[in-house]
Amino acid sequence: MLNQLLENTDTIIALATAPGKGAIAVLRVSGPEAITLTNNVFTGKDLTQQASHTIHFGTIRDEGEIIDEVLVSLFKGPNSYTGENVVEISCHGSGFIIQQLVKLFLKQGVRYAKAGEFTKRAFLNGKFDLAQAEAVADLIAADSEAAHQAAMNQMRGGFSRQIAELREKLIHFASMIELELDFSEEDVEFADRSALQTLINELSLIIEKLIASFEVGNVIKNGVPTVIAGKPNAGKSTLLNTLLNEEKAIVSDIPGTTRDFIEDELIIEGIGFRFIDTAGLRETEDRVEAIGVQRTYEKMKKASLIIYLFDINQTSEEELQEQITQLEKLEIPYIAVANKVDLFSEGALPEYLKNHPYILPISASSLNHMEPLKAKLLEIVNLDSFKTGNTIVTNVRHYESLVNTQTALSDVLSAIDEGVTGDFLALDIRNALHHLGEITGEITTDDLLANIFSKFCIGK
Repeated sequence: MLNQLLENTDTIIALATAPGKGAIAVLRVSGPEAITLTNNVFTGKDLTQQASHTIHFGTIRDEGEIIDEVLVSLFKGPNSYTGENVVEISCHGSGFIIQQLVKLFLKQGVRYAKAGEFTKRAFLNGKFDLAQAEAVADLIAADSEAAHQAAMNQMRGGFSRQIAELREKLIHFASMIELELDFSEEDVEFADRSALQTLINELSLIIEKLIASFEVGNVIKNGVPTVIAGKPNAGKSTLLNTLLNEEKAIVSDIPGTTRDFIEDELIIEGIGFRFIDTAGLRETEDRVEAIGVQRTYEKMKKASLIIYLFDINQTSEEELQEQITQLEKLEIPYIAVANKVDLFSEGALPEYLKNHPYILPISASSLNHMEPLKAKLLEIVNLDSFKTGNTIVTNVRHYESLVNTQTALSDVLSAIDEGVTGDFLALDIRNALHHLGEITGEITTDDLLANIFSKFCIGK
């Protein structure tokens, strides 16, 4: 912890924009000496005399030689992103210019920032809690409307407020029980056990809903792994190409063309679906194809959703029923899709389709047939709870802490039923408070913080 405190007195620098050539690049400097050290190399107004949240044009020079014309934005602590003095230097996006500017600051004793160090300082300086800090990384990584909305809600404190309310209610009872311990010789009871039991039941229901929301949250954050499976020549690669509207996979009438899986993502109404085209399912003596078939089964077992595609011209009702039975054994949501219906004249589809109304008839090569399939995909994912504005858990660390909290609350209920003494009851409540506190950062360790912020990009 001492090393961490010493590190936070440093002034740090990093590139805040993406690396590579561009019109503009932004260097971020944060720390107690950020404004003073920038002023040492800046020619223009005296930055130390300027107001916060102002922008100034000038040049940055190294021993009199101009490196670049820049715009310098000033943010004085504590009213800045990190809570410290922050300077953002907008320069031309040349790799050489960026390198020269960084070297110039390093010569003045500025340190290059570690991954996520700006956001870590913001957390340590109380600008937001740990759950909100993690949402910053999620917001940067968001590549769909739903992921963006979930990250924005968390960053603005929606999830944190709910956790804080839960902790506050528990803290009240914990303090009452702790007070009882001070008067243990007088056999008094400040905390009504029946009221505590009612509260724990209420909190358990809320946490149970939050835990259950993680399934949806994981879909929102990481996309839906969707395997396209079926026998050779069912049209799997054609379906992938049509969904993506590009020639992603090789299409051939030769069975076994796809030997390995091909993967790409498509956003459907704000939800990311990771479609995986796989090798055709069949017995084969071709060693390479057999490996591909084995990988298909492995992908199917790990998928969140399976599109099972079959050629309606080549599949009997008995064979289809056998395939459906095998699918159901996986216990993974699936959509049975009858392909190549375009080869039938209108009204001439096999009669057995009437016995299986859940089967979706399509022509994989037709864009017109993709809309019903997309609608079915969204129906199965079912994001009603997200659309109604309920809090959604998207972070696996938060999920684990909630599960641990639920276990601790269950221990509290058992302790009440068994009539245990106040000291053991207080221990179980403190355990629940500890796990809730891990989510927002009331309870942290250096290792936890290092693990969280190491996953951020440098410059954020």
